[in-house]
Amino acid sequence: MNSVDLAFSSALEQARSIRSSEVSPLELAELYLERIGRLDAQVGSYVTVMTEEAIALAKSQTEQLARTSDRENLPPFFGVPISIKDLTPVAGVRCTYGVPALLSNIATYDDGVVAKIKAAGFNILGKTATAQVGSLPYTEPEGFPPTRNPWNLDYTPGGSSGGAAAAVAAGLCAIAQGSDGGGSIRGPAFCCGLVGIKPTRGRVSHAPVGDYQSGISTNGPLARTVRDAAALLDVMSGYITGDPYWLPNPESSFLEAADHKLGNLRVAFSTTIAPLGEVSSSCQQAVIDTVNLLSEFGHNIEPGCPDFAGLIEPFSVIWQSGVAASGIPAPALEPMNRWLLDRTRSAGEYLGAVSQMQVIARRIVGFFDNFDVLVLPTYMYPQIRVGEWANLTPEETLQKIIHWIAPCPPFNASGQPAIALPTGLDTNGLPLGIQIIGKPGAEATLIALAAQIEAAKPFPILDF
Repeated sequence: MNSVDLAFSSALEQARSIRSSEVSPLELAELYLERIGRLDAQVGSYVTVMTEEAIALAKSQTEQLARTSDRENLPPFFGVPISIKDLTPVAGVRCTYGVPALLSNIATYDDGVVAKIKAAGFNILGKTATAQVGSLPYTEPEGFPPTRNPWNLDYTPGGSSGGAAAAVAAGLCAIAQGSDGGGSIRGPAFCCGLVGIKPTRGRVSHAPVGDYQSGISTNGPLARTVRDAAALLDVMSGYITGDPYWLPNPESSFLEAADHKLGNLRVAFSTTIAPLGEVSSSCQQAVIDTVNLLSEFGHNIEPGCPDFAGLIEPFSVIWQSGVAASGIPAPALEPMNRWLLDRTRSAGEYLGAVSQMQVIARRIVGFFDNFDVLVLPTYMYPQIRVGEWANLTPEETLQKIIHWIAPCPPFNASGQPAIALPTGLDTNGLPLGIQIIGKPGAEATLIALAAQIEAAKPFPILDF
C-alpha cells in the first residue's frame, strides 16, 4: 500500500494493519506528521501539532508491539492517529478555544472523552481548529488562518468542528473527535464529505466539567466511513460518575450495528424546513436520491417533518449563552462573539428559553411515534466561501447562520441522535449530503441504515 492509500485507509483498517505488523505505530505517526507539515499550510486544520508527544508515544507503542504475543488484547485502536478539537482539553497541551489571547493556555486535565480516546490506544497528533468558542458554523477565528475545505480551498469546511473535518478529509489524521451544539459535527461532515454522528443526549459524558447549555451540545466522531464513526462512538460512549444525563449501554456495540440487517423502516422525509421554506435544489436532490434508494431497499417512505415552529428564539438564547459561559473577557473576543456576549439574557430569561425549548422538543420527539427515522438536508444550501460573510454586520451574520444551518439545531434541542452522510458532489466539486435522525437512544438504527446506504452508494475519497 502506498503512502497516500495508507493515509486515507480507515482507522479500523489501520488498527488491523498494526496488529498484523503490516505497518507500525511509528510509521503511521511519521506518515501523518509529514503530511501535516507539507500540506496543512493550505488547509489550516491544525492549531497545535503535538509532534514530540506523538512520536514518543508511537515509538513506545511500536516497542510494545514487538514485545507482546497477545495482540488481540491490545486496546482497539492501538497506534492509530487521531485529532482532538481545540475546545477539548488535553492535559499538558495548549487549548486556545480559537482565542489568540489563549495561545499560552495549557490544559491541566484531560476531558473525559480524551481519557477514553487515550485508553483506546489512539495516538493524538494535535488540536484542530475551531470557530472561536465554538459559536459559528465556519472556522475563521480572528487572529488565526482560516480553515479551508480540502475539496475546494476557496470554500469553508464548516464549523465549529471545521479543523477536525478538514483534517480527516485531507488525510491529515485517520479519524477525529468533534462536538455538536447546533450542527457543529454534522455541518462540517456535510461540507467535507464525511460521516459525522451527533449522539443522543447523555450518550457521551461531559466529564469532568459540566454541561453549559442545557444539553444541546455533545461530543461525537467524524470519519471517512460509517464503521469508523460507529467504532469511535463506542470508544466515546458511557456514563462517568456525576453526569447530569445518562443512558444505558447499548445491547451490542455500535460497530456491530453497522452489520445489522434491518427490517422495513418507516421513513419520513422533507425538503422544507419551517418557517424558512424550501432548501436549495442541490440539497433537495440529495434528499430525494436518498429516499428513492431507501424505497428500493424496501423501506416505507412518506413525506413528513416535525413542527419546529417557535424554536429559533429560545434556541438562540441558549446557544449564544455559550459565549458568556466561556468566561473569556469581551476584549479577547472577536466582534461577532462580543456582540453575542452583549445579547446574553438574564438568568430568568435563559430559564424561560430552556422551558420553551423543552416544550417544543416534546413535540419534535412525538413525531417519531409514527416513524423510525427522518431524512432531512443537513444544511439549507451548499458550502459558503471562506470570508463570504466577513463584511456583514453581526445582525446580518446571525440571520445568515440561522437560515443556513436550520435543519440541525432542532435535534440538539430534542437531544435525538443524527448521522450526517455524504451522497455526491455538486458542480463545484464540493460534497453534498443528508442527515438521518432517529428516536432517542437509537444510534444503532441510524448506523445500520447509513451502512446500508454507504454500501450501495460509496462516496469517493479525496486524493489530497
